[in-house]
Amino acid sequence: MKILLTTTSFQDTPGPHHDMLADKGFEIVRERGPLPEERMLELAGDFDAFLCGDDAITRAVLEKSLPRLKVVAKYGIGLDKVDVAAATALKIPVTFCPGVNHTTVAEHTFGLLLSIYRQIVEQDHSVRSGNWKRLTGHELMGKTIGIAGLGRIGKEVATRARAFGMTVLGYDLYWDDAFASLHNISRVHEINDLIAESDILSLHMNLTPETRGFMNEERLKLCRKNLVLLNCARGELVDSKALAVALDENRIAAYGADVLDEEPPPSTHPLLHCRGTVITPHIGSRTHESVIRQATMAAQNMINVLNGLPALAQANTF
Repeated sequence: MKILLTTTSFQDTPGPHHDMLADKGFEIVRERGPLPEERMLELAGDFDAFLCGDDAITRAVLEKSLPRLKVVAKYGIGLDKVDVAAATALKIPVTFCPGVNHTTVAEHTFGLLLSIYRQIVEQDHSVRSGNWKRLTGHELMGKTIGIAGLGRIGKEVATRARAFGMTVLGYDLYWDDAFASLHNISRVHEINDLIAESDILSLHMNLTPETRGFMNEERLKLCRKNLVLLNCARGELVDSKALAVALDENRIAAYGADVLDEEPPPSTHPLLHCRGTVITPHIGSRTHESVIRQATMAAQNMINVLNGLPALAQANTF
């Protein structure tokens, strides 16, 4: 069996997931993803399985991969880079790894928030430059955080926010009354109201045609001037140009993001050159603990399908 392995955190992090592949005697071809469609088309057709991250798995890639390709094993949760509908029509299983990184991403969300509220990045750079200028930050306690998307990750953010003494507002189409009651989370029925009532807005939505560009120019006009916007979901949820303008015009306070709509971004990306941003290179789920959980599940999903067994989690049926 020949496997295309593209996810860098799988490759770079030691752990039992490497032994799982070695024990099966797979021929592994390693690439440094995420790969664009052009590169995937160059590689397609010679593999029994893709063990992929955020590579462009389009219909064209899938069609060129047949008849040999038996499974697309997604490392992680998000499937917006995989044409699941095309894979289903072509009878190619698509597996994924729910429930493996919610703790890690929630912790990273608060890392970004604390960096902004306490100006940690600026003050570190200042000290390293030979200065000792002490800036005055803000407390999280007493602030209102709005969580757009109260799934696994959103819930983890909510419980941490309560521990910081914050007021928590939530919006989700599928509301968990028991969880909200247990953790004193108030439901907001209209998403625009959530935006308008929040000091901090944390995005934890799936990327769909409906949510692409969700934080657009009109919704940015609803924000409080002190708003800190957080995005550890998908960069495409935000209209980057509109957000850059809002930041530079001081219409919102800051943007903390682990994702961008172009990864890696070009040097001209608007959010790299405006005030009030803390941006990390899509590392929200990249901890030793989380990588091992994700990699082990992704590898087991792939092995199961190649052996004719059910995956631990499969996104499509046919």
